[in-house]
Amino acid sequence: MQQFSGKSVLVTGAASGIGRATMERLARSGARVLACDINEAGLRDAAAALVAEGREVITRPLDVTDEQACRDAVADCVRQFGGLDVLCNIAGMVKTCHFHELTSEDWRRVMDVNANSVFVLCHAALPHLLKSGGNIVNISSTAGLTGLPYNSAYCASKGAVLQLSRALAVEYAGRGVRVNAICPGAVDTPLVKDLEIPEGADLALYGRMSPLTPYFSTAEEIAAAVAYLASDEARFVTGSALVIDGGQTAV
Repeated sequence: MQQFSGKSVLVTGAASGIGRATMERLARSGARVLACDINEAGLRDAAAALVAEGREVITRPLDVTDEQACRDAVADCVRQFGGLDVLCNIAGMVKTCHFHELTSEDWRRVMDVNANSVFVLCHAALPHLLKSGGNIVNISSTAGLTGLPYNSAYCASKGAVLQLSRALAVEYAGRGVRVNAICPGAVDTPLVKDLEIPEGADLALYGRMSPLTPYFSTAEEIAAAVAYLASDEARFVTGSALVIDGGQTAV
């Protein structure tokens, strides 16, 4: 299905995980994609197969903590494709540690990558989305819905993403721009695989992070949800927090 034919999309975090799967899903559904990531080599590798298929994917290195670079990326997308229809804020990081060992630098870094970048990119994209009647899909987390141990900065940042998404949805619904957030739980991605358990952690608390299912979600399953929310099929969906967590937050 070419449900995104003629649509221009900007995806952050596109070198791996959910961002890569989203880039692939939308490009193969006809979208023109500006794919961004700080990992330039990984980004090129991720996009290579799509370009070989004849998909319209342009890669752009992007450090999402650089405000001007974020604004330039949005401007570049509009220049390359003639407009912007969908913004997918997927870049993210996690810092797992005891709260009393979390440094101010760690806190600022997590907030800059996970939350402040979403503000800047939404702010830069909004004038173009108002013109196109476009939409935003932000990746929050179950960590934005419930407290998770040893992830205080991550929880705070993802809660900020969720509430920003809701606030924008309310403010701009009457002007034709939709804003939604996805709250994944455990997803089989490098971000999750690389998590380290802090020394002296209470392992019983990790049950709060576990799905009820005997398996994790895949990046492709989250990308499918992004594609739905970004598509015209979801024209009546805005301000949603779509939870995909294998029942984690159901109990």
